[in-house]
Amino acid sequence: MTQPLSNRIALVTGASRGIGRAVALELARQGAHVVALARTQGALEDLDDEIRKFGGEATLVPCDLSTDHDALDRLGAAIHERWGKLDIFVGNAGLLGVLSPLGHIDPKEWDRVFSVNVTANWRLIRSLDPLLKRSDAGRVVFMSSGAGHRAELRAYWGLYGVTKAALDTLARFYAAETQNIANVRVNLFQPGPLRTAMRAKAMPGEDPMTLKTPEEAAPSVVAMCAPEWGETGKLYDFPQGKLLSFREPA
Repeated sequence: MTQPLSNRIALVTGASRGIGRAVALELARQGAHVVALARTQGALEDLDDEIRKFGGEATLVPCDLSTDHDALDRLGAAIHERWGKLDIFVGNAGLLGVLSPLGHIDPKEWDRVFSVNVTANWRLIRSLDPLLKRSDAGRVVFMSSGAGHRAELRAYWGLYGVTKAALDTLARFYAAETQNIANVRVNLFQPGPLRTAMRAKAMPGEDPMTLKTPEEAAPSVVAMCAPEWGETGKLYDFPQGKLLSFREPA
């Protein structure tokens, strides 16, 4: 039986753990060849082992998104040379950074978190845009967070929240630029609180067993990567199970 994403090429960043790992596994289960990008070689190899267990295929790309942006330019060229297209891009990699008053954040920490959460995704758009447009149904999903757009912002989450607000806007501009001129659809996925290492770091007193897992969220992300997904410029709120449109403040 043909798998839903057979013959589709999917890049996932931050693929070695958490949401990225769960999404990479789900994409592979549905037949996609996963290009898995993460900082840690060993964790990528563990992911590859899991994918191979059920007959899937992966290509591993060790890369530190905080420092090696030139590698992202080379990645687009490598994907073009091997496959000539990219069907799916899940921009999942992200850093929490320090939870601190804005005036106390070290500039190097500010730059590091922006580098991963925002600049790397922009560099990947530059690198991958021609490849996504060569697909019959290019699909892009970035990870959003209520930390960047909820009505009542939480004190001391400024660094993370500002980067997520910037990423939301970056994704929406890319959606606007590709709408009606390409078969590319660009959307955001808001996972809400999940049982991840980032959540544990941010909320150390929280009982993780009360939270949903990345594996529970992954099918909803992968649904947004399917060729039949037609929406663009929207946000899927996983806790609500709703696809939302952005609105101007009332």
